[in-house]
Amino acid sequence: MLELAILGFLAEGPLHGYELRRRVAQLTGYTRPVSDGSLYPAINRMVRDGWLTRHAEPGKAAARRQVLQLTEAGRSELLRRLRKPAEVEITDLTRFLTILAFLSLLPDDRDRQAVLRRRLAFLEQPASFFYDGDRPLRAREIADPYRRGMFVIAGATSRAERAWLRNLLADDAHAA
Repeated sequence: MLELAILGFLAEGPLHGYELRRRVAQLTGYTRPVSDGSLYPAINRMVRDGWLTRHAEPGKAAARRQVLQLTEAGRSELLRRLRKPAEVEITDLTRFLTILAFLSLLPDDRDRQAVLRRRLAFLEQPASFFYDGDRPLRAREIADPYRRGMFVIAGATSRAERAWLRNLLADDAHAA
């Protein structure tokens, strides 16, 4: 998801490395911290693969800074990843939120709707954290208050997200 975040932020315009790191950390740092040890190797791979260019510009002080810019190949890769997210990018909330952060960059409404429908379909599948044999437990059947809390929080989050997705998809259908 780090590469997707880099591509997405650079699709909005060129950035120097420090500003890119700050934006990525704001997007994902609360759940997955971003270290220089992961960011800069990813940038180097993406420059090598032709998705980004890098050039030096004078800094506000004396130090020069590296400015990163998305190439057409990088834009194509970003749009490919947004159109066809991997299954884990649909099922894992943190990864899906990164997709969602840049979904508006897809130019075609149908492509955006297809991604949202995949997430909604996933959320509408029966799921539970805890089972008694093969039978999923209900919140009131879970004795441990912290596990019951996990169950209650996950259920509320899922209901809210499903409602939001249904409303957005219905609004898009009416606008079309």
